[in-house]
Amino acid sequence: QVQLVESGGGLVQPGGSLRLSCTASGFTYSVFDMFWHRRAPGKQREPVASISSGGGSVNYSDSVKGRFTISRDNAKNTVYLQMNSLKPEDTAMYYCNAFRQDGPYEYDYWGQGTQVTVSS
Repeated sequence: QVQLVESGGGLVQPGGSLRLSCTASGFTYSVFDMFWHRRAPGKQREPVASISSGGGSVNYSDSVKGRFTISRDNAKNTVYLQMNSLKPEDTAMYYCNAFRQDGPYEYDYWGQGTQVTVSS
């Protein structure tokens, strides 16, 4: 059974930090690219960060570049999102996503999300 389980969300003051984790099971995690997305209240879901299967390539949205860091530990089947200098506009549900394209086939798995609230 494929599972992606996020953790680490919570309430934090502006300027604070949080570290999100997402642990995968039920599929070969190490060959999947991993993504973090978020959906703020009343807004569409947006990609936040991505990391290639081997960890050698990372990308960030302009809104989080320089503040967030994505990393992965393939031995632990886990991807992380270190979030620093948090702002109220970072408040959202954060989702972990695993994606792989294998020829004509696409494999696209999602977690249930973890809430991040930035407020004083």
